[in-house]
Order: sequence, then structure tokens, then C-alpha cells
Amino acid sequence: MTAAWPPPPIHTERLVLREPEPQDRTAIIDLLASPDVGTYIGGPQPRDELERTMPDPPRRRPGLFVVALDGAMIGTVTLDPRDPERPDQIRLDLARYELGYLFLPHSWGRGYATEACAAALTWFATANPGEPIALSTQTANTQSLRLAEKLGFTEAARYEAFNANQWLGIRPGS
Repeated sequence: MTAAWPPPPIHTERLVLREPEPQDRTAIIDLLASPDVGTYIGGPQPRDELERTMPDPPRRRPGLFVVALDGAMIGTVTLDPRDPERPDQIRLDLARYELGYLFLPHSWGRGYATEACAAALTWFATANPGEPIALSTQTANTQSLRLAEKLGFTEAARYEAFNANQWLGIRPGS
């Protein structure tokens, strides 16, 4: 990314996108250990392993936003460089970065993912003018496909990876 990291916290109508803080560790473990969250990303990670290996405070890295509602973490949004060594990383020529998101199940169905991802994409477009961005999801994940459409992604490819049909969408740079 061409922008300096981290940016100042991004405020939306209801949410704050910010770097991870020490108090987020338990929620991050809950997120990654959730069977519901893991449904379309290879399954949940073992809680005992996460408890043992998760840094305290949680690791900060470029492109990772914690999404907070009333100060409490409800999810994450990532803007990551695409890795040509991963089997799901096809058509790297279409976009060098990929949007990702995970939200705790209690926050689903309230528009938080749309609000947080739209804010992150607005920041990304300002920080990286003209840079397109990709989004990959399983075709079975209809909620994620609807979100991609709301955010302005259009289908660029379908392919098989991780024993599932995948959808690759691209959002042109602005």
C-alpha cells in the first residue's frame, strides 16, 4: 500500500475502524474459533491453540482494521496484498490487493459489514488512487456474494480452490 500505516481511526455512523488493541484479544480468539465464522474459510481454528499462540496484545499489521461498535470489537476488515503463491490467487493482473472481512455472529444481519467495508474501501481509494481491489469468497456464501454486489464488485472469475467453488470479484479503482 502506498499510504502510511496506520491511518487515524475511521469513524462511520455507528462504527470505528482502528488498529487492534489489547482488549481485543478475547474477541479475536472468539472470531477465529467460531464454527459459524469458519463455515466458508476452512473451519474454526482450535480455541486452545489460539489461546496459547495469540499475542497479547494482538499483533498489528498494515491492512488490518478492527471494527468496533461502542468500543467493543465485532469484527475485522483487511486490505491485503494478494499472494501469487496461494492457489486461490488467480488473475493477479486484475488487482494487487484484496478485501477481507470477518464478523462475530452476534453482529450479523445489521449492516455492520457493509458499513465497515465501505469505509475501508473509501480509505483505500483515497490512499491508492486508481488501484482496483479484489474480493474472493465461496460461491456457497450467498451473504458474502450479496455484500460484494452492494460494495460494487463484479464477477471476474469462478474457480475451484480449497475443495470449494470460489468467486472472484473486482472493484475498479477510482
